[in-house]
Amino acid sequence: MLKSIFYHAGCPVCVSAEHDIVSLIGNQNVEIVHLGEQKNRIGEAEQRGVKSVPALLTPTGNVLHLNFGASMADVKG
Repeated sequence: MLKSIFYHAGCPVCVSAEHDIVSLIGNQNVEIVHLGEQKNRIGEAEQRGVKSVPALLTPTGNVLHLNFGASMADVKG
């Protein structure tokens, strides 16, 4: 099974969502990408349709935007 990718920026909303996602689908089924620490992956996230974080990219390519934490413009700084 392919992994989902959870993109976030480290804010309290994002960290809370990260814990819930890991609890729901399991750590082995999700890659966590902290865009504040991995800025080189911002372009990848945008190409895949991420408009705000926290967001979960499913293995089928759907982007699920979760409780709004920050726009990608905010993440870019």
